[in-house]
Amino acid sequence: MHSPAVSFICALASLANVVLATNLAYLPFEKIQLTEADVGNFTAVAFGNRKFHHGDKHRDKCRAFPGTEDWPADSEWKQLNDTLEGALLHPVPAASACYQGEYYNATTCAFLVQRAGRTHFWVDDPLAVLTQWMQGNTCLPAANPVGNCTRGGSPEYVVNATTVKHIQAAVNFARNKNIRLVVKNTGHDFGGRNTGAGSLSVWVHNLKTVEFSDDYNSTYHSGKAIRIGAGLESWEFFSHMARNNITAVSPGGPTVGAVGGWMLGGGHGALASKRGLGSDQVLSINLVTADGRFLTADSTTNTDLFWALRGSGISAFGIVTSVVMRVFPPLNITNAGAISFSVSPAPAAGLPVPLNSSETFWNGINIVYRFSTKVVDAGGYSYTYIYPLGNNTYLYTGYSILPDITVADVSALMQPLFDQLIAAGINITAPPATAYFPGPYAGANRLNPAPPGEQPAQTRYHSRLFPRANWEDDDLYAETMAAIRAGVEEGQYNFHGIAYGPTEKVAGMPGTDSAVNPAWRKAILHSSLMELQPVGLTAQEADAVDAKAKKYLDPWRALTPGAGAYINEGDPAEPNWQQSFYGDHYPRLLRIKREVDPYGVFWAPTTVGSEAFEVVTDDGYPSSQNGRLCRVEK
Repeated sequence: MHSPAVSFICALASLANVVLATNLAYLPFEKIQLTEADVGNFTAVAFGNRKFHHGDKHRDKCRAFPGTEDWPADSEWKQLNDTLEGALLHPVPAASACYQGEYYNATTCAFLVQRAGRTHFWVDDPLAVLTQWMQGNTCLPAANPVGNCTRGGSPEYVVNATTVKHIQAAVNFARNKNIRLVVKNTGHDFGGRNTGAGSLSVWVHNLKTVEFSDDYNSTYHSGKAIRIGAGLESWEFFSHMARNNITAVSPGGPTVGAVGGWMLGGGHGALASKRGLGSDQVLSINLVTADGRFLTADSTTNTDLFWALRGSGISAFGIVTSVVMRVFPPLNITNAGAISFSVSPAPAAGLPVPLNSSETFWNGINIVYRFSTKVVDAGGYSYTYIYPLGNNTYLYTGYSILPDITVADVSALMQPLFDQLIAAGINITAPPATAYFPGPYAGANRLNPAPPGEQPAQTRYHSRLFPRANWEDDDLYAETMAAIRAGVEEGQYNFHGIAYGPTEKVAGMPGTDSAVNPAWRKAILHSSLMELQPVGLTAQEADAVDAKAKKYLDPWRALTPGAGAYINEGDPAEPNWQQSFYGDHYPRLLRIKREVDPYGVFWAPTTVGSEAFEVVTDDGYPSSQNGRLCRVEK
């Protein structure tokens, strides 16, 4: 079990693992690959051959599962561990320390309950995922837990991958032994794609090497570039930017991986209106495919894979080990300042001076979001929330960040918004705009001294990408805002809205020619209804949660025909997810999936090709990963 001190030391060590290179072809850990000599007589890790694979019609209906006849014997797991040079882990859930039994430890349990969320512990744990309800909530940390701790939807074994060889051996073993395979990095995933009962997990969290080049040359980019390992976290990436006086597009959440699911699903951030999505920055990708081969995909090699991976590649086509990204000179960042207002029957502690009218409050909401187009057109983004606080009390809070614009110009840009709010009866004081020091990215203008903390939760997202067209028609805008209001007022959901515009023009090439959801290119507001999935729901009660969300999301969908949702912050129960998450790219993506992974090795919910399988649970709990993976009858 990792200690906070060990996590801190490992994180600092990773920051020093930087090399100046010229061609950025491979990182050092990528040069260590599985060979035929490594395979030897251990055929369980032998490479696949797609040319001689004729489909899975003769394979078992379900993946092997602990306790079934086809589950590998302990001797085979030991032989796999030998091939992996000791990288195979068989960890127990961290919170088992809170439950009476073999792993009970009162001191460790107290740390998990009281302090772990303020440390890097959960991000550094090989099993832990930060959205817990899809795992089954089978072993939650608690001072006085109820029931027993079980593995539930957590993987059975974990490969702590520190070389490409480790990943290749894991993929080959899973394919040859018919075992469910999952991929985990930092544990950030709202769709249950990083966990799964009875699975073998490839943990890429420790692939953190970084290399720079001053003269990288490719079809679409000449000049500075950076290759980053799949395990690099955003806060670590910020430090590398500061050290090297560059800007790169990266996740806003400090512990989100800068390469993995964030980039593979598109990847939004504070520079989306200025530089595009995370997937728009990628110039080259190294990955291990379903047959265990290690290859490069770029604008001239494996071009179909290069297209598919950028924006629609989560857990479908291979395991990415590193990417080359374009970088830019450092940007000056200006924060336009936070504003907030609330409606309440009486002044509430900690809230702004309240309004006395719900209609005034919602009129203010209409003004704020209509104005967001001005921020987006200036290359900025707005980050906002609307909270229902009970008893007809509501709170709005939000701020805007604009890159490469002076404080004076930002103040001038935002003043009409403040004037409109005041005219509407919302007597706010215009916040002062604040300039960050010249820095690489939205306030990350210094070396990060220590890993940030992270706390697991039961977060549930229901989201939609609203197109700019809804803002350009008065009646359509009014209907859109009424639908958002209903979700907050009637549904009592928290609303989270992020305004930006990663258009094709902003993305440029090669980003424009990628599989990113086309809805992004027309989007003006990434909108979410958020809640916490209650612990202890029955399957029937969980179905009711899904039905309630659908009631408030269906009007959003009706108002945005042909649009979609961001897969990384989408609902795992999203209806017609192929259209919502991938748009009209899906048929081409499915053809590529069947070509590069005819075995069905890579599977995760709502990913390309995932309709071929389903998780069969004992109780039928929707979207749960606590069950055996089986084929869907055609």
